[in-house]
Amino acid sequence: MATTTRYFAGPWWKRQDFRRTGILWVILTPIIGYFCSEIQVGAMGAPASEVMATTEHLMRVFTWAASPVAAFVAAMAIVSLLGKRHHGNTPPPDSEDVIETSPRSIAVWMVSSALLCLFALVVGMVALQKDNAALLDPKAIQVNVTGQQWVWNFDYPGDGGVRSQVLHLPVDQPVVFHVTSKDVKHSFWIVQMGIKIDANPGESTETSVTPNKIGTFDIRCAELCGLLHAYMQNKVIVQSKEDYAAWLASQPNSTANTWTEPGAAA
Repeated sequence: MATTTRYFAGPWWKRQDFRRTGILWVILTPIIGYFCSEIQVGAMGAPASEVMATTEHLMRVFTWAASPVAAFVAAMAIVSLLGKRHHGNTPPPDSEDVIETSPRSIAVWMVSSALLCLFALVVGMVALQKDNAALLDPKAIQVNVTGQQWVWNFDYPGDGGVRSQVLHLPVDQPVVFHVTSKDVKHSFWIVQMGIKIDANPGESTETSVTPNKIGTFDIRCAELCGLLHAYMQNKVIVQSKEDYAAWLASQPNSTANTWTEPGAAA
């Protein structure tokens, strides 16, 4: 008659391999949290809007929140690879306590997962609500964005019907983008400002941002849209309000020489 070998008679939380996993988990959690968050945020570059700063903060929070899970999986893998070795032609002995059948471990895992998901949902919704606040700002500049294979066009309906292929914006001024497409689905992405939204044929989607840094930043299409998708890139030039007004005044069919800040008295 076959017998089952049990090499530890106590409960699973008193086992040596579990203790090793716990020690590794405590050590790896801050290491994974710190390095993964800093690498990700560093790769995102310096923010050019409050939206991007909020996004980077959110990435740090989510990475730190997920680091205990990643560290626990890594710790179990390390302990299993280094401590569970078996040699010979006979099958390895059965484990004395199978953790997946433990009601306690199942309850802890389910409650922890549910709380983590709830935390991510609440924090993400708060950040999204904050980012979209400019949509209702009466001082916001309205810009129509049209994507087509493989260029972007920008119209400024409140400023004399100006159209440009390079986006110009004034610093510290809320902007609402009305985004659409003439042919296939595109995605309007201002990289350093942290906004990205689909450009759908025949439909208009909206997003908003307030640039807070003067400079030249990248616009890309983030949706595979055909053969030259990788070349559907552009620039946004963020200027002082005086330089922005001067640029508008220099454009054809522009009445922008009388441009004033939206919401200001005429």
